[in-house]
Amino acid sequence: MKFSPCVVQSRIESPLGDIDLAASDMGLVGVWFVDQHHRPAQLDGSKAWPCQDNHPVLLQAGLQLKEYFLAKRTHFDVPLDINGGTIFQQSVWQALLKIPHGKTISYGDISRQIGNPSAVRAVGSAVGRNPLSLIVPCHRVLGGDGSLTGYAGGLDRKTALLTLEGAL
Repeated sequence: MKFSPCVVQSRIESPLGDIDLAASDMGLVGVWFVDQHHRPAQLDGSKAWPCQDNHPVLLQAGLQLKEYFLAKRTHFDVPLDINGGTIFQQSVWQALLKIPHGKTISYGDISRQIGNPSAVRAVGSAVGRNPLSLIVPCHRVLGGDGSLTGYAGGLDRKTALLTLEGAL
């Protein structure tokens, strides 16, 4: 992923663990659980993005995520910046945004939706590298047989999120 040089971050608490949020001037660029796979190095250490808890996009995202976890929100409307992904990744992430709350879809369904039915494995990789978990609902993607497979935040969280949404 390539991120804008003007990214800032903040951290919120959730029932499933702390979540790091990141935003550029264009919108939200990331939502990661603190122990999630594929977290960018810029969240920690000497080269970390600056913390800016009062950034309007980060405040909006934090509020909407809290409402989601309280089952008071089924749709997010915070502005997103997905420009850091490849064109293919962006097409997959756009397809993920179309999965309704409380519904699931398979990796094969996504590959067909984006017009590349043989790219199931590549779709799986793009889903796994989704930087906006929860907001871009990669947890709603299941294996072709309906099994809970892969989630960068862990299968326990995937199960909890799908249960919260009434999809399990």
